[in-house]
Amino acid sequence: MAYGGVFGDDDDDRLRREAMAWLTIRTNDGADPLTWLDIEDFRFDDDGIILRNRYKGIWKPRQLESAFSITTAYRAPGADRPYEDAIHADGRIRYKWRGDDPDHPDNRALREAMRQRKPLIWFHGVGRGLYQAIFPVFLVAEEPQMQQFVVATDGTQDIPVAPASVAEEALRQYVERTTLARVHQPVFRSMVMRAYDTRCAVCELKHGQLLDAAHITPDSHADGIAAVTNGLALCKIHHSAFDARILGIDPDYTVHIRPDLLDEIDGPMLRYGLQERHGQKLMALPKLRGERPDRQRLEHSFERFRAG
Repeated sequence: MAYGGVFGDDDDDRLRREAMAWLTIRTNDGADPLTWLDIEDFRFDDDGIILRNRYKGIWKPRQLESAFSITTAYRAPGADRPYEDAIHADGRIRYKWRGDDPDHPDNRALREAMRQRKPLIWFHGVGRGLYQAIFPVFLVAEEPQMQQFVVATDGTQDIPVAPASVAEEALRQYVERTTLARVHQPVFRSMVMRAYDTRCAVCELKHGQLLDAAHITPDSHADGIAAVTNGLALCKIHHSAFDARILGIDPDYTVHIRPDLLDEIDGPMLRYGLQERHGQKLMALPKLRGERPDRQRLEHSFERFRAG
């Protein structure tokens, strides 16, 4: 190893492997977010290489020829967020240049990572000082006219398909599903769990392993964005009931249970978990009003509940 100098390919590859192995353990296989202090616990050999620079969105340690990680900063509700619902028509997402100079050293570092097909770590802000680590990701194309790179979360960039073919459409759908699973869903979950302090909105259950981040407007819908205001922290029972239209939540944050279940006799879960929540307000809501469920989305969801 060339300590103090530029790494060769072997050491570069080993650094990336060890960094991602460390992140796999520290994030519970990508499920849990990390604070910026957690992220700074990583060290590689004696080189002092860190996973990200808290002051830069694009991080290239001096020992590397290409970028090592990228960061999307957290934006408070209502503020412009460049990656909100950023899945494009090809099923992939984009990462912007730094500034508008294509020859900026950070943009050259991204371009070199794309040329060498190096895996990157993407730290996506889900709260102040809190990041969801998504890894590995690859830069597979550059769109200079839009000042951005195309980000892939799998190896499908090398699959040859004919344009405008059935295979291309099938690949696009697959890439979109993969992108949702690898990027949007974990980011969405972390933002929602943080906002609700890891509590079910309906019953206040506080065990994270038994909680889901539920979409008010389904993510399969064009308007089903991965935003806190389109989310509810729900335990698995209440999430299933919400999706099955057994449980509805009106725009005033009141819980409703489907009428035919109110008179049914089954057991304690039905009685205490569903029937007794009928007509009650949500037990947990985000402290920040700007992160609370969007009332218009709840109204549309509640209409579907009543129609179902």
